[in-house]
Amino acid sequence: MTTADLHTLTGAYALHALAPKERAEFERHLEACHACSVEVRELSATAARLGRAVAVTPPPALKEQVLRRIATERQDPPKVTPHQARSGGAGRGRALSRFALAACLAAVAGLGGVALRQHQEARDARQEAQAAQRHSEELAAVLAAPDARVATGGLTNGATGSVIVSRSRDRAAFVASGMPEPPSGKVYELWYNDGGTMRAAGLLDPATGSASVLMDGPVDGASGMGITVEPAGGSEQPTSTPLALMNFPAA
Repeated sequence: MTTADLHTLTGAYALHALAPKERAEFERHLEACHACSVEVRELSATAARLGRAVAVTPPPALKEQVLRRIATERQDPPKVTPHQARSGGAGRGRALSRFALAACLAAVAGLGGVALRQHQEARDARQEAQAAQRHSEELAAVLAAPDARVATGGLTNGATGSVIVSRSRDRAAFVASGMPEPPSGKVYELWYNDGGTMRAAGLLDPATGSASVLMDGPVDGASGMGITVEPAGGSEQPTSTPLALMNFPAA
């Protein structure tokens, strides 16, 4: 299996969907590929969130709600024939069935709102997982491109960053390691350097010290990139001095 093939297995590895031989080969690849290690962590976290979202756990108050509704449910007296009065079993059976039906109806009514909320959470989590998978595939395509070139440089407080550029795909990716969290209410923002004019290219996750980002938009004629600290949500133009400026590797 080629290195390009291995770059595309992050999603399958995160979901434990690789055959034992493929898994062993990919784990050897992970030891030397920081970008794939980051992607596996991100996809594993998303898969775990999806699992929690689709799991339905009744709220603690459900038992009390069911019992309260049963208490208010009118129970008709059983109709007992002389034969049933002598045997006693059939009447009790119907009464028990009516009681069970009332309990089931109350439980369904109590779970209705819970199911709706859980369905929405599951749908949101699935969409997030799909978006993460698309991000992984697009990032892997840049990393695996035959003309992919890498440049690495220091950032801030000992952090490092690498930019990977594929001219044939007209895309660039950025991988950071050891980035400290930005100040409260701030984010790290990436920029393309178009001959001295900075063009917004996406945000780094402020909640993690390591991140991989497929930079927004095409490379076009950009000769490099920069990183700044911006207000939450990002800015249209840099509002602070760049933490780092990096030239793109030569084609």
